[in-house]
This record gives sequence, C-alpha cells and structure tokens, in this order.
Amino acid sequence: MHRTPRPRLRGPATALAAFALLGGVLTTGATAQAAPRADEQLTDLVNPFIGTQNEGNTYPGASVPFGMVQLSPDTGHNTGYDYGENHIRGFSTVHLSGVGCGLGGDLPALPTTGDITQTDYTKYAAEFSHDDEKASPGYYKVGLKTGIDAELTASRRTGVQRYTFPATDKANVLLNAGQSLHRTLSSEVEILDSRTVRTAITGSGFCQDTKPYTLYTVTRFDRPFTTSGTWNGDTVTEGSRKSSAGGARNGAWLRFDTTKDRTVEATTALSYVDARGAALNLRAEGGRSFDRVEHAAQQAWEERLEGVQAQGGSDQLRRTFYSSLYRSFLAPNIGSDVDGRYTGWDQKTHVAKGFTYYQNWSLWDTYRTQAQLLSLLAPRESRDMALSVLRIDAESGWLPKWGYGTVETNIMTGDPVTPFLTNAYQQGLLKGYEEEAYRALKKNADGVPPADSAPVGREANVQYLKDGFAPYIKGRQHAKPGDSDYDHGASATLEYALSDAMLGEMARDLGHDADAERYTERAQNYRKIFDPSTGFFRARDTSGAFTGPADPARSEGFHEGTSWQYQWLVPQDLPGMVGLIGGKDAANQRLDSFFAYDKLLTDPAKTAREVWVNGPYAYYNADKYNPQNEPDLIAPYTYLSTGQPWKTTDVVHAALTLFTDTPTGMTGNDDLGTMSAWMVLSAIGVFPVQPGTDTWGLSTPAFERVDIRLDRRYYPRGSLTVSAPGTSATDRYIQSARLDGTAQSRTYLTTDDIRSARSLSFTVGDEPSDWGTSASDAPPALG
Repeated sequence: MHRTPRPRLRGPATALAAFALLGGVLTTGATAQAAPRADEQLTDLVNPFIGTQNEGNTYPGASVPFGMVQLSPDTGHNTGYDYGENHIRGFSTVHLSGVGCGLGGDLPALPTTGDITQTDYTKYAAEFSHDDEKASPGYYKVGLKTGIDAELTASRRTGVQRYTFPATDKANVLLNAGQSLHRTLSSEVEILDSRTVRTAITGSGFCQDTKPYTLYTVTRFDRPFTTSGTWNGDTVTEGSRKSSAGGARNGAWLRFDTTKDRTVEATTALSYVDARGAALNLRAEGGRSFDRVEHAAQQAWEERLEGVQAQGGSDQLRRTFYSSLYRSFLAPNIGSDVDGRYTGWDQKTHVAKGFTYYQNWSLWDTYRTQAQLLSLLAPRESRDMALSVLRIDAESGWLPKWGYGTVETNIMTGDPVTPFLTNAYQQGLLKGYEEEAYRALKKNADGVPPADSAPVGREANVQYLKDGFAPYIKGRQHAKPGDSDYDHGASATLEYALSDAMLGEMARDLGHDADAERYTERAQNYRKIFDPSTGFFRARDTSGAFTGPADPARSEGFHEGTSWQYQWLVPQDLPGMVGLIGGKDAANQRLDSFFAYDKLLTDPAKTAREVWVNGPYAYYNADKYNPQNEPDLIAPYTYLSTGQPWKTTDVVHAALTLFTDTPTGMTGNDDLGTMSAWMVLSAIGVFPVQPGTDTWGLSTPAFERVDIRLDRRYYPRGSLTVSAPGTSATDRYIQSARLDGTAQSRTYLTTDDIRSARSLSFTVGDEPSDWGTSASDAPPALG
C-alpha cells in the first residue's frame, strides 16, 4: 500500500550544520573516514580516563575482562579516582566502574622512600601530574613527584605492580589493610616470610551500611625485603610480623635496597573465600614477570574488542566507541577461585561446577542495556552470570537486587532481576535451567522476603498484588538497609508491571498458561497509577488517593526521575500507553516537547548539554529527557511505536554527542557498563527496546559498517554485519532496510532474526521516508 512520503524537515546545508556533532563525532564523509589499518590495535583506541571527571566514576587502572581484580589508583574521590585530584593515596585492588557510592578500594599499596612517619594515606599520599600518567586496557603507569614510577597490570585474580625507585636503601612499599573506599570494620596483616604478606579485610557499605564481607589477599614480591614491619593506628613497629585492628589504621611496610636494582615487582592475589583461596590463585596466576602479565592482559582485551569491527566514522567516534565497548566488559566480576570455590550469599563456601561464579550485580542499571550486549558478544560468560544469579537464590533463599561481592545492598528499587533473567532465557542462555529460573522468578514475583533475610525483593508486593500498585509512603522508616520501594511507589509500580510482562512471556513459552495469563494481566497495572486529570502517572498513597504535586515536572514517588521521565517506561505496552494519552498525534507532540525536538534540530549538541543534562546527579530533570540516567535509556526509541522512527535517529545521534574521548566524556555514572553499552548498541543501530524479551529496535547506525563476531554455539551463523553505506550528518535517515537481502519494513528484529541472518543493511538519505511508519512495523505489545 502506498504511504504518503514524510515532508522534508530541512535542507541539506541546515542539516549538516545541525548534526556536525561535537567535532565530527558522527561525521562519516570522505574527509573524516577512519578505515582500520592492517596493523591497528583496537586497544590503542581505548582511553581508560574517559569518565574519570565530572562524576562518571570510572577508573583508569588495570584489569582484564570480567576480572576479579581492578588495580587502580585512588586519589580521594569516594569511588576511587577523580581526574581533578593530584595526589594518589594508593593503588588498590577492587573498583567497580561508574558506581554512585564508595565501595572497594581494598589494600591500597603505595611506594615511598625514607622513614615511615605517617600511617594515614590522606597524609602520605604522593603528588603526581597527568603529564606523567598513561593508561591502556590492562595497563596503567604514573610518575610520582617522589621520583618513583608505578606501573600496574592484572590477570583474572591477581594484580601486578612494578615500582621503579631512585637509588636508595630505604625504598618502601606500604600495604594499607585498614583504609579503603568503604568502611573497614576489621583487618589483619601478617608477614609470612621475606617476600610474602597476607591480609584479611572485612568491610561494609555501599551508599548505606550493608552486611559485612571479607576479602583475603596474599602479596608476593619478586625479591626479599631488607627489613619490614607493621603499623597499628599511629604506631609503627619495625620487625613486627602481625597486626590486627578493628576500625583503626593497620598495615605492613616492606623495605628494599634499590641502590643497584631499582625495580620492585609484586603480585597480589585475591579471594572472597579464605586465605587458602588467595594462595591458590597466586600459585595459579602468579610467578610471571610484569611484562608477561601485561602482554597477556593486552591480548585478552584485543581479542574482546576484535569481536566488533567498526568501519567509517571519525577518529573521535571510533575512540569513543571502543572505549565504551571496553567498559562494557569490566563487570560483572569473577567471584570464584581457581578451584571453583566461592562464598555464597549464605556466607558459606560452595563450589561452582561446570561454570564460573560471578558477582557484583547493578541490576537496576544493567538489565536495560549491558545484559543484552553481553548476551550478544559474550554469551558463554553471560550464561555463567545468569547461573550465578540462580545460585544466589538457591543459597540465600532469594534473588538479588543490587549485589556487591557476597552481600545484598538493596540499592535501587523495583524488580530488576526479572528482566535480567528473562533476557538470559530469551537469548537461549538458560538451556537446562529454564524451570529452575522460572521457579525462582515466580517466588520473587509473588512474594516478599522474610524479615530476617537481607534482601527486600519486591518490598511493596503485598499491596501491589492486592491493589495493583505499590503505595508511596513518604518518610516511612526502612526495615532494612538500602532503598525502599515505598519511597518510590509510582516508579516501583511501573517496574513491577514491566517485570510481570517479561515473566508472563517466559511462563507462556514454558507452558505455564495460568501463570502467563495472571502475569500478563498484572503487566497492565501501569494503568492503575495513570491520572486522567493530568494525563500522567502519579503516585498513590495507601488509601489509593493520588498524592504529591499534580505537576508532572514536580512529581514525587519516582526513583531518580519525574513522571515526565517515567511516562515512557511501559515497553511491554506502548500502544496502550499511547492510547491513554490520546493517541499517536498527542504522543508525538508530547515526545517532541520532552526531547525539545525543535531545539534539537537547530543545535543537537547544545540541546543535549544545556537542555537535557543539568549536572551529574540532576536526576529529577523536570519535563525533559535525561540521557544520563537509566529511566530514560529506552525513551528515544518510543518514536518507533508512534509512526515517526526517523525521530529516534535524531534523538539518539544527539545523545551520542555526550560521549567523547576526554575525562568528561561520560554522561552520568557508567553503572557497571550500562551507559557504555547504551552508546555501543545505539551506535551500531540495534537496541533492546523491550528489556527482558528478544526484541531489538532499529535506528540509523553511526558507522558505515559494523561486523559483529558471534559465538556459533548460540548464533549458528557466527557473525552479523550491520551496514549503512554513506551514513553521514546529512544522510542519516533510513529509506529502506534489508535482512539478508529481503526487505525489512519492521523497525525491530528478534533474536531469532539475528541467529538466522548474516547481514542487516540500511539505505540512508537526507530526509525522512515512510520506512517503518506503518502500525504493523512497530515493536509489538506483549501478551
């Protein structure tokens, strides 16, 4: 059927000026082409300093993909490193990329010279300059003003340090067991022999106090120290071999003579199980020189990055893209030792048989982007990650919400574990574990954890199941540490309903028809908090009355957002949501207002930075799109469901300008790769618009061609090529699409499409077309 072509929105010259995004980030014309060189190392394109300034909260130090160790400098920022600081307190072993609160920072080590006169790392911190600092995947180096060079690298369970001292007989390495980024409850340090130091560090805290966990370390130097000692509080004791403390400062110092041999190397192995585990990890992965470990780390990263080969685009875009891809592989992290043992959430020792156990679960963030990216690019690890989450349920009695190490923190709200696990199911990662996963998810969806357990789960589930909404109870006392769904009843309702929809799809696939009907009906509970008098979602109190300001830009009861931001978080039923607010025309008018679309067309980069973004933690962003926080990550793709898919490209490409290759080049906290994965997927042009399902929305790629290597165990074709020849600042609108040569009018793919196809190709032009504008072209509602 013939459709009326969409009108030209602006002339080519105006479009070129409008979308010459941030120094040519998305420009792919002849003068900006950056075809890969035959000898190009993709790791050379990665800048680990991106996001280390303006509260991106990333770290520049050394790690390997999903490694247990993240050896990185701490400068005084609560999450570790801030580019604006100029003193390093130590190089510590544990960091998480882009978290919003301090955690980790265990065992900061620092090289010094002279006598040991200070035991507080805020006082003995060493000054440095960025001129003497560099980093690449798996490697970090800095020249300290004390005349010492420090280099860092890592393996899966060890971190390796190399210090080059001036010629002196008082070259020291300080191992600080009593200070970290979180609250240290107790620490023990023991010098085992003339080369080896063992510690046990018990800590707590992430945004709020949590149950404690213990990290065990063993550090082995490449040569004997000439003398050593410990400190406890302010007291430094030469010759002491043991020291323990509660919350006081505590550590060991090791001295070397570097008058002839100026370098000292040390390998630190970690274990979350016990001292034996740390020793086994050191035996398995230690014993190699710094250079050999660094080379292996670089090769591990090169292999990961080679899985996505992007062609076209400016040099800046390629650097930003591969830096984002790098950060997407930093977490979750290995939690099991080389013998398979790990500490479960019941605080007992278990053995992972047939899989690697992972930990660190920022699920409220990662279920929207990173989980899906990893299911494509690292399905074997993604399988093990999903199995690890199931082990948490089996061993502690409940699924996680935000897990750090061996404990639940209860940070954030809603029910993020459901779309995380249903995504694993839909991507084929739970073969043989489908019913186990379903039982755990059903228990989670229909119940509430008991009072004597750490998790809060669906805290407001009793009221939600009874009334169809989670009530907003302002000022309610928290029964457990962490966040409370009652503080954010409106957004919790939307997230519960989203999860119900995803679980309903899984139930239907597995033949649990009665459950499927029940969950699908509950997925419509988003309607229970829609206020027809305002045309927006609003929180309800325990009596069912709407509460908080009627102005949706000042609404209450939404976690890190307003009703404006949350109105589009109904991916399970966007047609229903569109109907509530008056149909597609009304929805498009509201979307255009939300994205400041007229301003965006005039100056996209300025709109992104001055209208959308109002500061690193300005989450309650009135009535505009907030691209730096999770509730709005899917929002640009809403246009796919309102018949104007070209506007998705306009908004996405404007948001991509917020990602640059500078320390301020991260928009918001990275949240364990969430924002980075958004950038990668949006630049490729394939995005998970219904998290927890097998649906991928389409927009114009930022590159002319991207070749994606896929694991044949899960994707039999072994690869997918996404191409958009000629895509540029002016020619950015999809005119047509073809999947393996067959016309593709739908604005989405399924995972089965990706499994069966080798190529997705777009024809682009300088004006919007009627591609994807039919109602049948939009991603379908669930159920």
